[in-house]
Amino acid sequence: MGNRRYDSDFKREAVRMVVEDGLGVREVERSLGITHGVLKGWVQKHRDHQDAAFVGRVAAESPEAELKRLRKENERLQRERDILKKAVAIFSTDPHRYSGS
Repeated sequence: MGNRRYDSDFKREAVRMVVEDGLGVREVERSLGITHGVLKGWVQKHRDHQDAAFVGRVAAESPEAELKRLRKENERLQRERDILKKAVAIFSTDPHRYSGS
C-alpha cells in the first residue's frame, strides 16, 4: 500500500472537523478515508504551528514562539503525568480488586 498524499486544503478541513466541530479523530479518519493515526499528527502539527501548519515547509520558530510552545507542551505533559500518578494510586490500593481474581 503506497503513501497517499493529501493537499493542504484537505488537511486543514480534516483538522477543522476535529478542532472546531469537536468530532473524534477516528470518526473523521473513517469518514474521509484517512489512514489510522495520520490525522492525529495533523492535529498536533496544527496545535504546534497554527496557520503555518500546512503551508509547505514550516518556517523556523522564533525563540519566543518556541518557548511558548514548549511551555504549553510541558503543561500538557505535567497534566498527563498527574493523571497517570492518580491512576497508579487507585489501582495500587487493592491489586486484587481490578485483576479479575
